Amino acid sequence: MDLQKNIRERCHVNTNEDGDSFVGVKADTEDAIIYFPIGYQLPDNDDDLRVDINNLLGVLASFMKEDKVIEASKFEAPRTVDFPMHSYLKIIRDFLRTGRYYVETDPQYRTDTKGNANWARTVREQRPLLQKNGSLIFTNMTVRSVTPNANKQITQIHRFCVYEAFEKMGWLYVPFMPDKPGPHPEIKESIYILNKKLATTHNDVEQELFTAMRDMLKYIDERSSDKQYFFGTDLFESVWERMIDKAFGVEDKEQYFPRTRWLLDYGRDREKRPLQPDTIMVYGDKYYVLDAKLYRYGWTANPEHLPNGSDINKQITYGEYIKRCKNLPNERLYNAFIMPYNKDNNLFMINGNMGNIGEAVGDWRGNTQYYERIQGIVIDTRYLMYNYIGTSEKQKKELAECIEKVLTRNPVPEPTM
Repeated sequence: MDLQKNIRERCHVNTNEDGDSFVGVKADTEDAIIYFPIGYQLPDNDDDLRVDINNLLGVLASFMKEDKVIEASKFEAPRTVDFPMHSYLKIIRDFLRTGRYYVETDPQYRTDTKGNANWARTVREQRPLLQKNGSLIFTNMTVRSVTPNANKQITQIHRFCVYEAFEKMGWLYVPFMPDKPGPHPEIKESIYILNKKLATTHNDVEQELFTAMRDMLKYIDERSSDKQYFFGTDLFESVWERMIDKAFGVEDKEQYFPRTRWLLDYGRDREKRPLQPDTIMVYGDKYYVLDAKLYRYGWTANPEHLPNGSDINKQITYGEYIKRCKNLPNERLYNAFIMPYNKDNNLFMINGNMGNIGEAVGDWRGNTQYYERIQGIVIDTRYLMYNYIGTSEKQKKELAECIEKVLTRNPVPEPTM
């Protein structure tokens, strides 16, 4: 890996054209490339860029590990096992934080007048003084101390793991490589040693470090190639949908699913899979049906890159169902598509975290209801990736106003023939 190469040269922002959709990191022993999603604005400062790369990897890891949105079958390079990004970064961060390798200690004992006494040894090894009342007093004690032992197997394994982690991902943090590891146990033996250590240690910090080391070694043991690895997905639209849902949505959205079933002449009625809106946002006493689309319009401003007719009709169906189910008046129900864009570089003269670029309607509808006029909203990609967790009421208010402002200001549009 060329550690002197500018980290910016390793970064690429997708266009979602001609297969340019992978988001994550791809690397081999020679170099690595970080792929950002469409609409992402790379920061000018390299230190900020390193933070952004780590945030990107954290977003991917969160949805891969916790929400199971990204499935292994959807990844490129299926010939390799999933790359344990969390483990590699944990080992790197731990080494940078402590500045040293993990060193085991050997217990030793000495005679002293104070310290952490080992009473079993003290009774055996020290001569007490007999007091007048018949009790014994020890003027000297056998005290336990520890001595670092850098030749222990765990230390050897840690040196190997640190070198492996920095070789693959250390360039994200510093242009530095630690010394090559010395002799160490074979991979399978190392995994066995770490499992034994994990079974006996109750130190949380050690537990996390040893688990990361073990997961790394399992990956090395199972991978089919030692020259190429990856971490990411070609289907970032799943992540986009989940970020929007986490940022703005309610948790119990199942109640808003329009359900269907077959009433059969023979046999039991058959319920079919319901339509499922991506996100239902509730702000105040108003409802907003949000459909997250990782489409290119926010970057190209080309109408061909907008949601199509089936998407529009589906949103109208959602709105009609919720209006009837909740018995909502017109001014309390809204519809919107949410697409990515770059607030620092776009064709809409918008410079906020989100903006309104138009609306979609069905010419077969009267379009007198707000939910029939589906607003096109763009959200800055980088902003969402930093703010999809713990979204404040202020952010929901901003999105609500962005959706409502056109509807309350403009009349119902006439169909164009």
